Amino acid sequence: MSQKIDYLISPKWIAPVIPRSCILEDYSVAVSQSTISKILPTNEALKNFREAPNISLPDQLLTPGFINVHSHAAMSLLRGIADDRNMMDWLSNWIWPIEAKLVDPSFVLDGTQLAGVEMIMGGTTTVADNYFFPDASSSAFASLGMRAQIGIPVLKFKNNWASDERDHLEKGLTLLDRPQDNSLQSLSLSPHAPYSVTDEGFLRIAELAKKKKLRIQLHLHETNKEVQDSLDEWGLRPLARIENLGILNSSLQAIHLTQLNSHEIESLAKNEVHVGHCPESNMKLGSGICPISDLLAKNVNVAIGTDSAASNNDLDMLQEVRTASFLSKAVTNDATQIPAEVCLEMITLNGAKFLGLEHKIGSIEVGKLADLTAIDMSSIALKPVYNPLSQLIYNCTSANISNVWIDGKQILQNKELLKFKMPELERKVDIWKEKIMSLASKIS
Repeated sequence: MSQKIDYLISPKWIAPVIPRSCILEDYSVAVSQSTISKILPTNEALKNFREAPNISLPDQLLTPGFINVHSHAAMSLLRGIADDRNMMDWLSNWIWPIEAKLVDPSFVLDGTQLAGVEMIMGGTTTVADNYFFPDASSSAFASLGMRAQIGIPVLKFKNNWASDERDHLEKGLTLLDRPQDNSLQSLSLSPHAPYSVTDEGFLRIAELAKKKKLRIQLHLHETNKEVQDSLDEWGLRPLARIENLGILNSSLQAIHLTQLNSHEIESLAKNEVHVGHCPESNMKLGSGICPISDLLAKNVNVAIGTDSAASNNDLDMLQEVRTASFLSKAVTNDATQIPAEVCLEMITLNGAKFLGLEHKIGSIEVGKLADLTAIDMSSIALKPVYNPLSQLIYNCTSANISNVWIDGKQILQNKELLKFKMPELERKVDIWKEKIMSLASKIS
């Protein structure tokens, strides 16, 4: 008698991530009630589960769903509006003025849906997002069926969501005290940066994070100017300052870290801080390079984020991690740095650890949730396939993603979203484009 499952996925190859470098050929994954229930040879699977639907994926590689650990999804509406500018010019003279005029719940909803669609079609199943009007971000990701960590922004400057640091924290508390009814979502605290949060704000954030067992996501040591300004104002580098304020611990998700000395790398390792590496955004804005080879050598957990499409300008995790690998090889003059298997870990298992979800997602193992991505390797540009893992990291892009499952539900099938209606979103994006272009013309 055949056993009962919901369905089988039968690809040519499976890259389970655990054990490292493992590739299973002609194996199937059985899914039951959102969970991976069996991993077994395909010929056995077809015998054992005769009555179950079988999703046959010849010439395809199945991996855990990709995890983007740093994004400002709604800013996809600002993609390409202010390119080729240094970071503070980009922020102060373009992004912040446009946001001040236009950002509201509808901007965030539409922009986040735009980003979410791009991410899903690129194999991303989970994202850590940080932006104003987090309720709208939450609704957008829920409409797409994505797994998300929703950041509650905290900064001392007035914006369209909150008037000052205290107002950010009060609105954040309201969100934190509200019952959470979406198992795919969690909340985090997202102080913007050391230069935009006061000591009192950081102390309150540290207290809340400890009390409510929350992660803290923070832009940190993003530019040399940030570090120098901190030395001028506080007499301390930003990392030392936040350590004094109780922020430097295993709940911290530190983003960027392009300006690190050896003592700071040791401190990050000692305090078990998680690092979010966004190489393409850092390169495009001329911010610097995070020394991930040195961090990984000290067993620091490093995961990959895209940052926003306004500074990247895409949300393609495969391109992002390939950039991370090539950049590390170049700056260390060592081609063995950040090999393909480590790249896959950084966009899957390391991302799950970063979010505190490694017991649920990040690898293809029995008992874990079925967050899965399939990559079509049948293209002539991908042949011949000697090593599917190497081919994935060094040759594939989001264009090669074929199928995506989140929490056991198929979201993308043969490169088509199953339930989300694109024409309405495209209409809204065109309306936003006209508004943004009109405003940008006045700035320039």
